[in-house]
Amino acid sequence: MATPQLAERIGAVRRFNRFYTRQIGLLRDGMVDTRFSLTEARVLYELGQAQETTATAIAAALGLDHGYLSRLLGRFAKADLIIRKTSPEDGRQTLLSLSAKGRATFRQLDHGSEKLVGALLEAMAEPRQQQMVAAMQTIERCLAPDAAGAPAVLLRPHRTGDMGWVLERHAACYGNEYGWGGAFEALAAEIVTKFLREFDAAREQCWIAELDGARAGSVFLVKGGDDIAKLRLLLVEPQARGLGIGRRLVDECIRFARAARYRRITLWTQSILTDARAIYERAGFRMVRQEPHCSFGHDLIGETWELDL
Repeated sequence: MATPQLAERIGAVRRFNRFYTRQIGLLRDGMVDTRFSLTEARVLYELGQAQETTATAIAAALGLDHGYLSRLLGRFAKADLIIRKTSPEDGRQTLLSLSAKGRATFRQLDHGSEKLVGALLEAMAEPRQQQMVAAMQTIERCLAPDAAGAPAVLLRPHRTGDMGWVLERHAACYGNEYGWGGAFEALAAEIVTKFLREFDAAREQCWIAELDGARAGSVFLVKGGDDIAKLRLLLVEPQARGLGIGRRLVDECIRFARAARYRRITLWTQSILTDARAIYERAGFRMVRQEPHCSFGHDLIGETWELDL
């Protein structure tokens, strides 16, 4: 039996499906003002992407029942949309391709689909278009966790423009998730400003994590005095969590600290930041001190963690 939380999420997914199918016209009799159903249009698309293919390949790509696909292809053949021929390499295999009429039909469908989506996008301002496409990419990543569909994660050193993003995202994420207010934003601003003004490339670094080309996380390693480095401002965007980005950012700090011949890394975190604490613990850090305090508008328990290098 689904938990209340899961039931709510199921409802949200089904609600989105109903909204989206209505929005792009999937409930109409034919796709983009043609006589073809969505499934027929998808089969034509698969045929249009290859010079020759097989029914087995189409069924695998679209997850279709072989019997249903066979009947559909029979209708296409009767309408003179496809050409069937025996494979010269395997006489048991039938190769499928679009006829001249089939290619003209495919181009009509493809153009109609582009026109429909183009109209949908043109009705939005540029920022909203980018937001929608990014959300669709997130959905695609969530539903395709296989290696071929795995998102590309890149760690890189900071560059001009990154610090504004770091500060804005820390304030927004911690404000939304924990209710931390202006005092936390001011602390983050102090850390960022000090880093920029006193940056020592041989002993300090900030890394930005990019997910499919978009910023998704950050971390700083700065001088703490007496051959001690400080790990600061670890952040992973909510939609990018669960992909190992936080662990990779912390591992990069450790690698850099060892190369710079620090003898220890220290960090200050809060007991409620359970995901971050788990990353630190797995990386070998140990908690050496706890101290209750009132900061950022809340009663918190601050923790100091250390890693001997």
